[in-house]
Amino acid sequence: MLSLDIFKQIVENAPLFAIDLVVVNNQNQILVGERLNAPAKGSWFVPGGRVYKNESLEDAFKRISKAELGLEIERHHAWLLSLYDHFYDDSFFSTETSTHYINATHVIKLSSEQLSLPQEQHSHYQWISIDDLQQNNDVHKYSKIFLTELKRWMKNHD
Repeated sequence: MLSLDIFKQIVENAPLFAIDLVVVNNQNQILVGERLNAPAKGSWFVPGGRVYKNESLEDAFKRISKAELGLEIERHHAWLLSLYDHFYDDSFFSTETSTHYINATHVIKLSSEQLSLPQEQHSHYQWISIDDLQQNNDVHKYSKIFLTELKRWMKNHD
């Protein structure tokens, strides 16, 4: 695990690689949580997390799904929508340090009964329809960036 000083240097000088989890239920609603931490603090956001150095994508996916959804999921049970850049003016460390993520956004079909949602990263959660998500100004723009690919995926997986 990185010390905070080294992690801060990385955030200041390099992009972070992360996995976002677009959880879709049987009503074609998307799970979002209100973020507790910067960047995007106070915004509604899909669950996700960063990949650690020397951690395989499979191990990262299981760790992130367990930490963010309370359910360990193997990556082959999800579908990769695409890769997206996320640029923030702030960071976990300060409002003066920007953050750049490259996110591998995956979609997973799950019901709310399968989840045991933790409170470390999000204060509370809601299921929101795609149309409402697109129109809702409280949902962060990076939790909408994947909607075109998600709609395409949904047409093929209903």
